[in-house]
Amino acid sequence: MIDKESPIPIYYQLEEHFRTLIEEGKLQPGDMIPSERELSEAFHISRMTIRQAITNLANEGLITRVKGKGTFVAEKKIEQSLGQLTGFSEDMRLRGMEPSTEILDFKEIEATTTESRELQLNPGDAIYHISRLRLADGQPMALEQSYLRKNEVHGLTESIVRSSIYDYIENDLGLSLTHARQTIEPSLASDLESRMLKVEPHTPVLLIKRNSYLSDGTPLEYVKSVYRGDRYKFVTEMKRGH
Repeated sequence: MIDKESPIPIYYQLEEHFRTLIEEGKLQPGDMIPSERELSEAFHISRMTIRQAITNLANEGLITRVKGKGTFVAEKKIEQSLGQLTGFSEDMRLRGMEPSTEILDFKEIEATTTESRELQLNPGDAIYHISRLRLADGQPMALEQSYLRKNEVHGLTESIVRSSIYDYIENDLGLSLTHARQTIEPSLASDLESRMLKVEPHTPVLLIKRNSYLSDGTPLEYVKSVYRGDRYKFVTEMKRGH
């Protein structure tokens, strides 16, 4: 399994060994990975080489370290397409997971300079601010800050916020959300974000900003979300232009 005569680095061979076990289902999410000492004795390679392989697998999101407990196979990442405008609840249900929401803040506020620019309003105009922790099967996935134009999304309640705002907008208000502009960039979890998302401080996360628009071009929503980097990945299909 480990060929010390091969030009392929030993740490990489070990990584491939664990990737194969995970992909074939021989190692399941939550299974413990043997310690560095145990792996060193089993494969007759240095603990430094073991450490490099384990670190690379952890950075890839295939395994996770738990302080004081050990190293475990990570939960599979949730895959979201970049080509579709869907809400968190829709995404989770499509993947057979049960979405839930913890409302941290819900109130009417006056738009700041940033929010008025993003929603094409005047500073001081009334908007809704919603701070939510989004969960799937009881596990925290994202910390979300939403800002919505109050005149368009009238009658919003905490009960609606707890379930699906998009359902309310489209089915109850009869509005048509047609497109959005979204940016994704890497970030490091702040103390608050790490506490809410149950990850270590300064863990890599995905910072996502989205502007959603109605069919007539009116910006309806501006959202800033911090997603767990170890549980989420985004995919897109690309075509070569000629």
